[in-house]
Amino acid sequence: MKRYISHILCAILTLSGALRPADAFAAGDGKDKNVSYLDVIGFEGREVVKDAREVNLNMNIVLDSTKIRTQHTVSLTPVIISRDGKDTTAFGAVIVDGRTRHKVFIRRDRLDGTDPKRDSALAIIQRKNRKEQTYTYVSSVPYSRWMLDGRIGVLECVKGCADCGEGESDTTFVEQVLPEFIPVWKTTVMQPEPEPIKKREESRIARLQFRWDKYDILPEWQGNDVVLDTVTNSIALVKGKDYISITGIYVAGFASPEGTYEYNMRLSGNRAKSFADYIAEHNGIDRDMITVEWSGEDWAGFRAQLEKSEFAKKDQIIALIDTYTEDRNECERQILKILLRSEYEWLLRNIYPYLRHCTYRIEYEVKNFDLNEARKTIYDRPQDLNLDEIYKVAGSYETGSEEYAYAMAMAAKYYQDSPAVMSDRAVRALDKGNAAEAVKILEKVPEWTRIGQETRPEISAENAELLNILGVAYAQDGQHGNARLCLEAASGAGNTNAEHNMTQLLNIIDQL
Repeated sequence: MKRYISHILCAILTLSGALRPADAFAAGDGKDKNVSYLDVIGFEGREVVKDAREVNLNMNIVLDSTKIRTQHTVSLTPVIISRDGKDTTAFGAVIVDGRTRHKVFIRRDRLDGTDPKRDSALAIIQRKNRKEQTYTYVSSVPYSRWMLDGRIGVLECVKGCADCGEGESDTTFVEQVLPEFIPVWKTTVMQPEPEPIKKREESRIARLQFRWDKYDILPEWQGNDVVLDTVTNSIALVKGKDYISITGIYVAGFASPEGTYEYNMRLSGNRAKSFADYIAEHNGIDRDMITVEWSGEDWAGFRAQLEKSEFAKKDQIIALIDTYTEDRNECERQILKILLRSEYEWLLRNIYPYLRHCTYRIEYEVKNFDLNEARKTIYDRPQDLNLDEIYKVAGSYETGSEEYAYAMAMAAKYYQDSPAVMSDRAVRALDKGNAAEAVKILEKVPEWTRIGQETRPEISAENAELLNILGVAYAQDGQHGNARLCLEAASGAGNTNAEHNMTQLLNIIDQL
């Protein structure tokens, strides 16, 4: 019998271009040569498509220029290769037989009927040399994210008459498939709302000391002079500005809970009136501009001071405070029942003095500033600028300068809940790649905290954009479920940025 030379070749060829050279016989003639037909096999009309959780490969395998030696069988297995070359997955194989080898395999199949590689092939083709021959290839593999930006190659194995091999070689040509989707997000930084009349207020606490059962102000009594000087200075800071007009001062008085509720109500009222009279007399304020209120015993302050203390029975007292809200006299009696004398004296020394106080609130209006005035005022009393004025100050400096950073810091300090400030801070955080910080800034948007409730409030245009930016922040932070909730709510309110961003998000989710 004539001895045939056996060859085997396993080569990887990435599909690039129409691999259809001139008609040629591909097999080598000597034992020292690897045999490959890839150069004369055409892979045309290639299409790689992701469909749900599968990747489909469609193409035509064209054998018109391929002359397969009669004793050769060629296995072609397309593979998808990761961008870094570390991962591969094979599609279905196609086997092309030379005329003699095809007959041999037919006879073998009749004898034992088993050949796992051939049985699992998508198709077994007998090559008819010098004739046009095309196979329509369609195969799918499960999708994995590593396939993004990968390439498609072909694994070729050539075997001779004895199924033995004499060498192998690899050839790779790069062609990107399944490009990773890069989202283009749309956000809008909002402009501050106008504030035609700038209304401001400053609130302080004055812990004045009074003699027992008295309500007259004694400046020299137990450090009252320091407290009263602080009051005078705080009023002078406002009153002394020619661009500020005081519109009102509001004084409130409080008492500690020893004694009856009714008695302490009268006492707190008298002390508040005395404090108001003192402010008017010593600060040149018209008494009619001062409004006096009083609340009697400061039970809210009592509860707050207890919570911060280490008092052993504080939980019991807090429970009584929460129970006897309608009868404070009974509440005091119940508290006295559970306390030892030493414990009650501790409260008198350490808690009750904080409950005897007056509060005062100064309300005033500020004129609008031009740029030069605003640039000076921002370092003196930034709280007197409206947000638009602060933004104009920031805009008058180079972005990134020390002055610009200071102005934006003042905007964040005094207008942290403004939609304009929140959107600006969040977008700048996103630009720096800090999605977690953007989420932290925007998570307190009221509409977001109520998403998922049966009754949803109407979403304003401003808050719809804040939800849109929050959705983008969640998406960039990998929280796709929250991102979807935000974008759906914002787009439902008519925000076109959110509608666009929803399509971006769905494309991202599709490639996970």
